[in-house]
Amino acid sequence: MRYDEPVYLISIVAKILSIHPQTLRQYEKEGFIEPNRTGGKVRMYSQKDIDRIKTIMHLTRDMGVNLAGVDVILRMQEQLEEARVMIQELQVELSKKQDKPNQIVKRKNNFDMVFYDKG
Repeated sequence: MRYDEPVYLISIVAKILSIHPQTLRQYEKEGFIEPNRTGGKVRMYSQKDIDRIKTIMHLTRDMGVNLAGVDVILRMQEQLEEARVMIQELQVELSKKQDKPNQIVKRKNNFDMVFYDKG
């Protein structure tokens, strides 16, 4: 089974997490989760969805974050993950260029800022 494969019905997820199905619907309405839907519009959740819901529950119940704060935090986590992916891609590209020394970009200038305490 893949991490993002939708296999759980809303009733099962609610039971696993000990929450009301309406809470899951609210999280979907807020845009925090986006479960897959069958042809008959039945919500199907993946393990990835469940982990995200656990994160939301931790933020709201344990950390006291309201839903607006959860939205900000989740967006920041997504941006951080995108940045991580970009860094990995750039590291791969840089290692490829290092294999070909004539294509390495060399630093032309090096500027250091030094601050002195006059006290």
